[in-house]
This record gives sequence, C-alpha cells and structure tokens, in this order.
Amino acid sequence: MLPIDRSVLALAQLQRSGPRRAAKTGQQPTEIGADRLKPGTVNAAIVSYYSSADWKVLGDGTRSSRRAILERFREECGTFQVAGMHSVAIQKILNRKTPAAQRNWLKALRGWVEHCLTLKMIRKNPLAEVKLAKMPRTGGHHPWETSECEQFEKRHAIGTRARLAYELLLQAGQSRCDVVRMGRQHIRGGMMTMGRQKTGVPFNVEVMPRLQAAIDAMPASNHLTFLVTAQGKPFTAAGFGNYFRDLCREAGLPERCTSHGLRKAAATYLAERGFTDHQLMAWFGWTSISQAQVYTRSANRKRMARDGAKLISGTGIGSPSDPVSQNQSQPIEKTGAGK
Repeated sequence: MLPIDRSVLALAQLQRSGPRRAAKTGQQPTEIGADRLKPGTVNAAIVSYYSSADWKVLGDGTRSSRRAILERFREECGTFQVAGMHSVAIQKILNRKTPAAQRNWLKALRGWVEHCLTLKMIRKNPLAEVKLAKMPRTGGHHPWETSECEQFEKRHAIGTRARLAYELLLQAGQSRCDVVRMGRQHIRGGMMTMGRQKTGVPFNVEVMPRLQAAIDAMPASNHLTFLVTAQGKPFTAAGFGNYFRDLCREAGLPERCTSHGLRKAAATYLAERGFTDHQLMAWFGWTSISQAQVYTRSANRKRMARDGAKLISGTGIGSPSDPVSQNQSQPIEKTGAGK
C-alpha cells in the first residue's frame, strides 16, 4: 500500500461529501478551510488576492512560483493582522534570503500588497522602504560562444529533434516555456507571432532560412508543437530544460551552456548587427527598454572600440618612434638635486 498521509485521505473524503451535504441542507458549498479564515488577517488577504482578476491574468508559471512564495509567507505570518503589516517585519524576513530570492519574494509580495492597498486593507505600502541586498556580479547566464555552438551542431545534425530544439532556441531567441509551445500554426507569411507565456506580451520573429530548414528536415506530424517527447506529448518547460541539459552533455559542452544562454547569445548577435532597442523589444517580447539596452550598450561599446581602432591604425600609437631595447645598456639621466 502506498504511504499516503491519512490527512490527505480525510481531505479528499471531505471534498467529496461537502457538495452532497450542502445539497441535502439546501446550503451553498463553502471553500475548504474558509471557516478558519479570520477577516483582516494575512491569511484572508492572500486568499482574497487568489480570487482577484490581477491574479488570474498571470501566466501559469508565474502563478505557480508566486503562490509558493505567498504560501511560505502565510505559514509565518498568516494569523497576523494585515493592517499592522510594516516594512521592518518584511525586511527581517527578506534579510534571511539570498539576494536572488529577495527579488523573487518582492515580486510575489508586490502584487499582493497592491491588492491590499486597492481594497483599503492597508493604508501604507510596507514594501516602499524595503532594501534589497546587492546581487553578486556574476553576469547571469553564459551567452554561448561560437565554438560552443559549432560543437553542439557537430554532435546533433539537421533532421534530429535535438537540432530543431537548438535552432528554435537560437534563431527565435525565446524562453524555453515559449519554445515548447511553438508550432506551425504560429507562422504566417514567414513571421512567427506568439504571446509570451509569462507576461502575455506578443513577440514577432522572422523565420530565417536556417530555422526553416531545421523545421522542414523533420518528419511530417499532426502535433500542434514542433517539439514533442519520446512519447509524442508536448514538453513542459521544466522537462524540456532537463532534456536540453542532457543534449548539451552529450555534445561535451560545459555546464554553463544552458537553454537560456542561447537566448542571450541571440540577443547579443542581433544587437551587434545593429538592432535598435525597440527592434529587440519586438523580437524578444520585452516590456522594458532597459532589458534591450543591456545588449545595445554592450554592442555600441564594441562598435566604438572597433571604430576607434581604425582611427589609430597605422599611426604608431603605442609604439615609440625610437624604441629603447631592454637588452641594451642605456645611460640613466640623473634628475633633481643630483643632476
């Protein structure tokens, strides 16, 4: 017998009998645990947020990650009065997190706090004075280098599912949660148009010959997505991440080579070939111009350095017209009082 917790079985039985009991008494069925929610508590405020339109418009992945954080917040603060929530208490909670986790918690709490402010549950934003620890300068995901791309391509040839996954990531430049949803129905007139799963923001990607060749090299199928598992089912974002990690290992690539690193490589490539901030935003579905400027500023610096090198090319800058050989003994000119 499977080791199922008795409380889980009891909850399932209660869920089955609840509607029947309500039907017999003529009462409306109530949400499990609703009678334990005290008005004005953090518990009640978070449950209220889960029922709001602002919560429902979030993508599935975003709701899942933020709910996990909000539930941990409920475990610690659920019985407290939401009206008494202040920045010092939240600061103490965040101080126990890593810099990256602090930012994830702040994103999750921000939507809930805005909900509380809208419904007048609180008068002041307790997040306004919260300070986050500085992120270490790691540079984030490693953008793939040309040699690493060539190594993957040598191992996984055109006509394989592995190569199609790689080309979709690199040529379309989208996140794995969007790549696993891509299909022929999204392409019209050589343009792939979709909405990002996380934000709903549309992106428009021209299907270049190289990507089209990878698509055409695959056997015909009736699947709605280009990529399917060995069982013929669509990938989940997490499952695809594990699958692509294995492909990189098969190609002998270092652990730093990830699916998101190909997205960064695509953005770097386009920026270095003259894409503007707004063109990058349209291609990658970014809502903030600052995201695009990370790549255009870096590309502009490289471009200006190359242009500067052309200006001084052949001028002898950095090479003295009469170099002094270190192998020859040279007279040392005395200076100062001893001259």
